[in-house]
Amino acid sequence: MSTPTPPYALVRPPAATLADGIVTFIDRQPVDVEKARVQWRGYVDALEAAGWPTVEVEGDDSLPDSVFVEDAVVVFGDLAVITNPAEPARNPETAGAEKKIRELGFETVTITDGHLDGGDVLKVGRTAYVGLTGTTDAAAVEQLRTILEPRGWTVVAVPVTKALHLKSAITALPDGTVIGYGPVVDDPSLFAPYLEVPEEPGAHVVVLDDRTVLMSSRAPQTAELLRARGLDVVTVDIEEFEKLEGCVTCLSVRVRP
Repeated sequence: MSTPTPPYALVRPPAATLADGIVTFIDRQPVDVEKARVQWRGYVDALEAAGWPTVEVEGDDSLPDSVFVEDAVVVFGDLAVITNPAEPARNPETAGAEKKIRELGFETVTITDGHLDGGDVLKVGRTAYVGLTGTTDAAAVEQLRTILEPRGWTVVAVPVTKALHLKSAITALPDGTVIGYGPVVDDPSLFAPYLEVPEEPGAHVVVLDDRTVLMSSRAPQTAELLRARGLDVVTVDIEEFEKLEGCVTCLSVRVRP
């Protein structure tokens, strides 16, 4: 395959077994897999329309949660950190992601101390906020710090007790403002500047460029709040993935210039 030029996004199609995905902080709801496939295609189309060509990791129907590809690999420039999920059922997801990321020419390093999910890593400038959650532990954060600090990154551990992942609670706008939904943010004082949003799905944005974000269509009040701040907002329907504690960030790995 020819190596694409950033920006582009790594994605992975939904497994036929998607409805069996893990839920932790919410009640299980029926998932319509066919509807999810349509929503995933809409998400991919939105990325591509915004100038983010997509590269697919091969799907695997034996891995229900594999569509949440962000949990398997985190990209820092030309370095790809292969994660080490704590859930035994999710650990095999990293193999397909690593295979594709190597084909794309990345240097790779694998977390071997403790456990790390990519959904627990929020990059803001040269700071990597890393959630201490049920899926990421202190040993992995320390290994990540050892990997990244020589490359000019600062790693900050963030306690998370009310959500599955750090990015289930907070993400960041193009100007670096961290946004969060209050009931699931443990300590907003860790972030400056910080903006509380009125809807849980509104706390999750993908930065497409310095004035455009992608977010769930199920947060209209937040979308208006962000538009009032001068941002262009692209919305997508990902409700079937939200039933599995998914959000717009975890459905892709964005590779930036």
